[in-house]
Amino acid sequence: MTVTASDLLEKIRQQFDSAPYPRVPLDKSLKDDANSLYIHNLVTPYYLRNQKVIDTKEKVILDAGCGSGWTSLLLAQANPGTKIIGIDISEESVKLAQQRLLYHGVEDAEFHALSLEDLPKLGMEFDYINCDELLYLFPNPSNALQAMKRVLKPEGIIRSNFHCKFQRQAFFRAQEMFAMMGLMNDNPRELEIEIAVETIRALRDNVPLKVLTWNSSFDGEDQEEHVLMNYLFQGDKGYSIREMFAAIQNAGLEFIKMVNWLQWELVNLFKEPDNLPAFLAMSLPELSEEDRLYLFELLNPKHRLLDFWCGHPDVTPTLAPLDEWTNDDWQNAKVHLHPQLRTPNFRQSLINAVTEMKPFVISEFLSLDRSYTTIDSSKLLCIVPLLEQPQVMNTLVERWRQLRPVDPVTLKTTEYKDVFEALQRFITGLESLGYVMVER
Repeated sequence: MTVTASDLLEKIRQQFDSAPYPRVPLDKSLKDDANSLYIHNLVTPYYLRNQKVIDTKEKVILDAGCGSGWTSLLLAQANPGTKIIGIDISEESVKLAQQRLLYHGVEDAEFHALSLEDLPKLGMEFDYINCDELLYLFPNPSNALQAMKRVLKPEGIIRSNFHCKFQRQAFFRAQEMFAMMGLMNDNPRELEIEIAVETIRALRDNVPLKVLTWNSSFDGEDQEEHVLMNYLFQGDKGYSIREMFAAIQNAGLEFIKMVNWLQWELVNLFKEPDNLPAFLAMSLPELSEEDRLYLFELLNPKHRLLDFWCGHPDVTPTLAPLDEWTNDDWQNAKVHLHPQLRTPNFRQSLINAVTEMKPFVISEFLSLDRSYTTIDSSKLLCIVPLLEQPQVMNTLVERWRQLRPVDPVTLKTTEYKDVFEALQRFITGLESLGYVMVER
């Protein structure tokens, strides 16, 4: 039996009308989760593309496929002063989204039961479009990206994602099996969920499908949601990095970066990153970003989502990484603390570490690569001024020299050149991990 695109869309709408996603309690919030807020902050991708820091006030953000409004709330909390617009084909989801944001006091938000193709009916353009957990449901994702491109401002940015075909391969097999059993002919409900769960439970524990897909959460209170969004997910489909890049290019858009880019570092998959096999050592520097990401995916398909940012082509200026900047570039460079670290808890913990002259575990507050990162107490003195406002590099150098006028080992006068070079290395390291942003 052939299922048309319109039939599939109706099945998806029915599934989310009867089971809005995600089922997060109305009163729950991630306002203190720096990592989640960081990736939903417009400042983050804008800096990665332009090496410029943007003010989010009065920006307009679209949450395409807003579901029950969980991500819409994150977007509002991560981007103070913005207007949030949410759309979804499920009217029940839209109602929940509106309730959620009103509950949390977000008034500058509106929601519409609308498809991506009908976006122009809103008569609006957007600075940022968040399209989370939706793109892979379209028969042709390039068309969906083009629909968003049409309402994206010239310097706007889209964040979207695909299910990874390699990481979720076992779930796709399960979906095909349950489709054969007729469990997905119509909108799956209690009976279909019960049959799916009983089938997987009945398998021997060493059967690959059960090993790769079943876990204790499927027996918990959220069993219905987990089963529907994995075993019985209408329209679910997987993509590779190659297919992701093709969809972006076919839509006339330009790839910016993976959202969790620090977790896609290819050389970190090897035992000795500084001592790679000869062939790889010679070939890796020549690989395009697409090839590097695809090779990572083939070696280690650990990410469920291929999560990326993209935008209009030919907007990105020619950029140079900080370690390639000249001294002239650095002289008047302005250093910003990422806004997601401007919290009372971070401030007090930083000041306590400075006062007590102890190392500061900055990764407790933000860690995009899940590594353990500490800062020596002597260098913390350069971060304190960033709590108040961005600082010019020269100002930070002079502050260091005032606080440490002599070298503690040699007792010689602290030279400007030595401090300048040390700060360059320190700031470059913090910037590479997402803690600070540096503008020329």
